[in-house]
Amino acid sequence: MTFSICVREEYEDDDGDDQTRFGVAVTTRLPAVGTLCPFASENGAVATQSLVNVELGRKGVEYLDDGLAVEDALQALLNADEGAPQRQLHGVDSEGTFAFSGEECKGWYGHVEGDGYTVAGNLLTGESVVEETASAYEENRDDSDAPLAERLVDALSAGHAEGGDKREDLRVQSAALLVETTEDREMEPYYDDLRVDATETPIADLRETYELAKEGFEAAVERYEEAYEDDELEASDDQTEASDGETDPEESADPTVESPE
Repeated sequence: MTFSICVREEYEDDDGDDQTRFGVAVTTRLPAVGTLCPFASENGAVATQSLVNVELGRKGVEYLDDGLAVEDALQALLNADEGAPQRQLHGVDSEGTFAFSGEECKGWYGHVEGDGYTVAGNLLTGESVVEETASAYEENRDDSDAPLAERLVDALSAGHAEGGDKREDLRVQSAALLVETTEDREMEPYYDDLRVDATETPIADLRETYELAKEGFEAAVERYEEAYEDDELEASDDQTEASDGETDPEESADPTVESPE
């Protein structure tokens, strides 16, 4: 694999309530990295790479969901993994960070940990790739007008421009991003879970995919938000009637809200 970033951000939602979002983004000179590396939930984000063990990412997030601290969760998984010297594993939770680069990873390899984020990479042109990825994220972290997904693409772009993956003979590349939040949103943005599985221009294509997804989401909100809110209101009314004994509970079950395509 090549390089990735995991982040945690605290923010206030539109109602003034405190929320936390987690994001992870990755790019590599191999296809379909989004199926292997990035994992996230409302409790944290994890990236597994180098000689990939997908279970480290999947179980890592499951452990975070069970309430384990990220350091305890990921270190426990590495302790049970005979291939740990060939792994890179890093992530964030609501309070901490963790990053590990096994001694048998291919150079250049390494990682950095910052305030609420981690960056790791291997088979890179040099240390400056992870440094530029981290710097770009830090510079844009307080840009409240830019969604986290967009800023993750910017961070990958900075590392890619610095040299990125050194295997220039591999033409097929990929990139992916994933964002989760503690906020209970009525409509989940389409641009928070994106993958470019096979291309020669992964960052440019991921950015274009993000921009199109954002445009599509905004258009869907404009066209369907009123209908969605009416549907939610009807569901609430049905539940109230059922609780008052005015309807058969089996007939007033929660309706399924269909998302427009």
